[in-house]
Amino acid sequence: MAATSGIGVSPELTKAFSDAVETKNVRFIKVIIQDESLVSVASLPIVDSLNEDLIQLQEHLENNIPCYILARLDDPPSEWLAISYVPDFANVRDKTLYASTRSSLTKSLGSSVFTDTLFATHKADLTPEAYEAHKRHQAAPKPLSAREQEMANIKAAEREAGNSYEGSNARKNHIGQRVGLSWSLEAEDAVKGLGSQNNSRIVVLKIDPSTESLKLDSFADVTVDNLSSSIPSDEPSYVFYAWTNPYSQAGGDVVFIYSCPTTSPVRYRMVYSSAAMSTYLAAKDFLAETGSIFPLATKRIETSDPTELDENFLKAGLNHDGPAGFITNNNGARQDDPAKPSFAKPKGPARRR
Repeated sequence: MAATSGIGVSPELTKAFSDAVETKNVRFIKVIIQDESLVSVASLPIVDSLNEDLIQLQEHLENNIPCYILARLDDPPSEWLAISYVPDFANVRDKTLYASTRSSLTKSLGSSVFTDTLFATHKADLTPEAYEAHKRHQAAPKPLSAREQEMANIKAAEREAGNSYEGSNARKNHIGQRVGLSWSLEAEDAVKGLGSQNNSRIVVLKIDPSTESLKLDSFADVTVDNLSSSIPSDEPSYVFYAWTNPYSQAGGDVVFIYSCPTTSPVRYRMVYSSAAMSTYLAAKDFLAETGSIFPLATKRIETSDPTELDENFLKAGLNHDGPAGFITNNNGARQDDPAKPSFAKPKGPARRR
């Protein structure tokens, strides 16, 4: 924090500034430090716009003597610009003195009326062109940190995705399910086909950004040990995996997996994230329509690293965390042995007499 000089505003300057605020016909007030006090040495009237009036200010500036300029703005005229003019050729003592007194000047006259500040080291910094450049700089976006830039990119991607994706209130498909993305016939048939088999099979879907539709990327019979290697590792995808297992009451589950590797572009991440739920719900209707052997698991799995997908990962994700033969229903609730006695609340201590 910069030290202050202790120099205060003179009564004459306070009155001059108060009168200027009241009359609204003063453009510039030139202030200098004199006899350990801030005093007004010149007052210039409003002739034209602030840009044009800056031209008349030039003759009141010296090449080696600092000063402050209080300038009334055009819009609104009740606000002022505080100009600190400290030339490069000024002596070091004056530079230090004016730098440490600047805040005292604006605070004493009323900080609320000074809505902008300008620092000048040459007369050329106070020309109409220089002032326009200053305003452009003030209006320009502020520099962002790496984290702030990342968040800005994500928000921009959300806006872009929102313009092209209508979400859960979008059009309806032929079975009445509201969806955000249309399905290609191949993708729809592949998902429906999962319900007609009792072996482990994978269907990988991707979004075609040019048509905003779901396309079939691949399908194959895949064991759980080979599941991770069957999912793209460099871009997002939706995976439906018909997994035969001894943990489910139905003998298997159709598992929905949303895979979004960390290396995926931000725009794709947002589009896939926005459409994940509607894709899951549409597939649920497809499987119900075909009378699927395996139910669609109510618990959905998300991963940013497809290599972590193995049997243990699926068991944990679906709450199939018991040993083989210890089955659960499709909601992930355990189906305990009915012969096993339920838990009995222990009796409390006997009452004393």
